[in-house]
Formats: sequence, C-alpha cells, structure tokens
Amino acid sequence: MIQDEIRRLKEQKNAVILAHYYQDAAIQDIADFVGDSLDLSRKAAQTDADIIVFCGVNFMAETAKILAPKKKVLLPVKEAKCPMAMMVNEANLQAYKDANPDRIVVCYVNSYAAVKALSDVCVTSSNAERIILRYKDKKMLYIPDKNLGNYLKLKYDLDIDLWPGFCCIHNRLTVEDVNLAKKLHPEARILIHPEAPYEVLLHADFVGSTRQIIEHAAASDAKEFVIGTEKGILHALEKAAPGKRFWLLSNDLACFDMRLTRIEDVLHALQTETYEITVPEAIREKAKIALDRMIEWSKP
Repeated sequence: MIQDEIRRLKEQKNAVILAHYYQDAAIQDIADFVGDSLDLSRKAAQTDADIIVFCGVNFMAETAKILAPKKKVLLPVKEAKCPMAMMVNEANLQAYKDANPDRIVVCYVNSYAAVKALSDVCVTSSNAERIILRYKDKKMLYIPDKNLGNYLKLKYDLDIDLWPGFCCIHNRLTVEDVNLAKKLHPEARILIHPEAPYEVLLHADFVGSTRQIIEHAAASDAKEFVIGTEKGILHALEKAAPGKRFWLLSNDLACFDMRLTRIEDVLHALQTETYEITVPEAIREKAKIALDRMIEWSKP
C-alpha cells in the first residue's frame, strides 16, 4: 500500500510531511501536519526532521527553506506554483521602494524569497490584521494581494497602497454567488476568505483565514455553512465539525496548482529526494528577517 511505503520512508529518512488545507484529502491524511500558511511556517521553523516534504506550492516550500536552512526541503511537484506570487517581482518592488521610501512594505507570505527580502514584515491571512494594526499610523504598501490589503485598508481607514495582484481563485467570487448561495441555503452562515473582492466580503457572516474558517465552523452553533475558499478545506471542515453541512460558494473554487500534487508524487519525493528547494543565502537572510518578525508578532 502506497501509504505504508510513505510511512516507512518517512521513518527511515527522518522526514516530515507538511500539507496545506487546499491539498487533496489523500495528501492531508498522510501528512504529519496540515495547516494554513502561518501554521506551516511555524512547523517548518520548529521541526527536528532532516527532510521536509512540502505538499503545497513552491513559495510555501521556499518559505520552509528560509526558516529551516539546514533541512532538505522537497516540493513533490516542481511545477506547483502560485500565480499570485508571480504578480510581484523584486525589480518592480525595488522601483516602488525607491520612489516611496517612506512606505512600510507589508508582504503577504504568498510571494517569493527575493520579494520577502525587500519587505519589512510578512503576514498571512491569519495574522495580517494584527500585524498591520502595528503600523496603523504609518504609510504602507501591501503586496501582492489587492483584495486582502483593501479589506483591511477600508476596515480601519489606513494609508495603504495596494499592489495589483490577486488570487485567481478567490478573485472570481461575486456578489451574485453570495445571493444565490443565500437563496439555496437560507439557514447557512457565509464564511469567506479575505482574498475575495471587498464587495463580496461585505456580504459574509464571517471573514477569516483558512484555519479561522475551520475554527469558526467548529465552534458555531450553526449547522450549515457556505464556504468561500478553495475546496480542499471541505475535508478539514468535515473532520473538525462532523454532523454539520458545508457547501462551496462557487463551483470554481479549485486551485489548479494545489491539485497537481498526488500521493504518488509524495512517495516519489521521498524515494528520490526531489525536487529540492534552494534559496541563495544572501536573499534567505534578508527574507528571514521579515518572516521572523511575522512569527514573533503572531505569538499569543
């Protein structure tokens, strides 16, 4: 059985498998830890394993390498990328910084190492609000997700420039999707990720990160929920809140890149120790400053 061989190789090689909530159920079930970007960043920094097999997309594995440079970090499918992360690069960001030296650069973790290296602090959807409020009296630039940045900008009336990036999945959501969901499931609470457009978030009963959505659904007295984020979350929701019912806000909530990783790819990564992620040390050191600041400021 493929799962048994994965477990054998993990023990033999002192490896750990980290998986994002947006991975397929089979990947989540074989992983040692399943979480959102903040959870996974913490686990990568703390693990005693020699090898980290990161089931997600490449910026996530890169973040693990930044935080755990002595570990061998493997991405099972080298083509698994994040379109949002590719919407900002170091050349364009440096040009902006040169023209706006008074702006604090708040960098969503969905970005590459060279971009993080030019940033003052990183954030995830779990902690962006908490960290951004530390700079509430400052001028900021939020990169690269215009939707999450705009949500917090308008919520707190902050001076934030917005990079024109977005998540191709969440950005598709519309008010019409919400209206239809309310018509079809009038008793359901609407839970939406803040990468969705602002006009959609205004109609949500709860706005939060992947983990926050799971925790909210599990703690709520409600029995029905419409979920506005990638469909991989349904597996975790059903485990965290058995007996409750969940519907997706849109049938289009499937990330192509997250779906590239199969359980066979996890086995292959452990067998061959590919595909290894590397980060130039000069970039890694600078990027780690922004990530360390994020982790420190996210402590309870």
